[in-house]
Amino acid sequence: MEMAGVEFLDVSFGHTHRKPILDAFTLTVQAGETVALVGASGAGKTTALKLVNRLLVPDAGEVRVQGRDTREWDPIRLRRAVGYVIQDGGLFPHLTVADNIAVVPRLERWEPARVGSRVRELLDLIGLANDEYAARWPDELSGGQRQRVGVARALAADPPVLLMDEPFGALDPVTRRQLQGEFRRLQSRLRKTVLIVTHDIAEAIGLADRIGVLDAGRLIWCGPARSILQSDDDRVRRLVEAVTIAPPSPAEDVRA
Repeated sequence: MEMAGVEFLDVSFGHTHRKPILDAFTLTVQAGETVALVGASGAGKTTALKLVNRLLVPDAGEVRVQGRDTREWDPIRLRRAVGYVIQDGGLFPHLTVADNIAVVPRLERWEPARVGSRVRELLDLIGLANDEYAARWPDELSGGQRQRVGVARALAADPPVLLMDEPFGALDPVTRRQLQGEFRRLQSRLRKTVLIVTHDIAEAIGLADRIGVLDAGRLIWCGPARSILQSDDDRVRRLVEAVTIAPPSPAEDVRA
C-alpha cells in the first residue's frame, strides 16, 4: 500500500478553557493526492495546515508527514520538506523574484549554479519568462503573478508536501480561474501531496481529488470531490447551495 503523505490521527487542538478548534480530527492524504478542506470561518481549516508543518502541535492524537509524527521531525527540516502557499504569495518585498524563489535552496546550501538552474526551471514552469521577471521586485508584479511566484517558491526545493491556504482567494475572478487551471496543469505533472484550504466549494471541486468538510472542528464529511453535490447532510448542503458549480472551460480541461 502506498505510504500516506499526511495523516491526522484523532487530532485535537485548542486553547485553554475554550472549545477545541479541532476535535478528534482524522484524515489521510495519500501521496500524490490533492485534498481540499472547506467549511465556515473558524471551522479549523487553517489550524489543520499549521499542524502539518509544526507551527502548532496537537494537544492529543498524532499528525504524521511521510509516516513520521511531526514531533519526531526537526522543525526546520520538516518545514523545508513542506511547501506553504498563502494568499497573495507572501513574497519578501526586499527580494527580487529570483531571490524569493531561491530562499530555501540557498538555506539548503545548494551550489549557485544549481540554484540558478532551479529558478529558471520554475519560472518556465509557472509561465513567467526568466529574462523578463527574474530581476523584478514583488511590487512590480500583478496579483496573479505574485501568486505564481509564491507557488514557485514553495516548490523550489522540491518538497513532497504542499500546503495551500486560500491561495487564490485575493484574486479577481478571471485571474483566479486562470491560476486554478495552472494549478491543475502543474499537479498533473508534479503529483505532490497537496492539502488546500478554501471557502469556495466550486474551487474545491475543480482542484481536489477529495474534499473534507469541517464544522466546529470536526470532519463531518469526506469523499470524492464531485460527490459532495449529492450529500444529504444539511450542513454540507448549505455550503454547496451557496455557489453555482460551473464545468471547466475547454481551455481549462487539463488532462495528465
